[in-house]
Amino acid sequence: MLTALEKQLLNDYQQEFPLTERPFLQIAEALSTREEVVIKAYQQFADQQIISRIGPVITPNHLGASALVAMAVNEEDLETVADLVSSYPNVNHNYERENAVNLWFVLMAEDESRLLDLVAEIEQRSGYNAMRLPMLADFYINLGFQLEWNDAEFG
Repeated sequence: MLTALEKQLLNDYQQEFPLTERPFLQIAEALSTREEVVIKAYQQFADQQIISRIGPVITPNHLGASALVAMAVNEEDLETVADLVSSYPNVNHNYERENAVNLWFVLMAEDESRLLDLVAEIEQRSGYNAMRLPMLADFYINLGFQLEWNDAEFG
């Protein structure tokens, strides 16, 4: 069961997360609670896999180098490979597609050389080939959305 504060943390800070030295303190002050309460809540969200990360989504190739990467992963390996990909702080997000090429992710690095090294490392560690796909057009998809609560599941 999620508390009203936890629901607010999940809903209200998908975007406009404070970019300050102590963002959790700023959130706590806005919500009339303590910084350690906010930190503990976000840590529990991560531990329970309610959230996967807190971090920026940077426009591709505006800072360093980035690529959309796709892999054709056997169904029985998909969760393991997706977890491996998600373990890299350089990965913005990954998702499954209903296709033979079924695992897609956005990878970022400080430069093109490091990006290529990361792709090669992911290939070596996963045992699957990765295709770097060129960005031909720039599209912005807002990844934030209003969460709706199922009282039976989330309280």
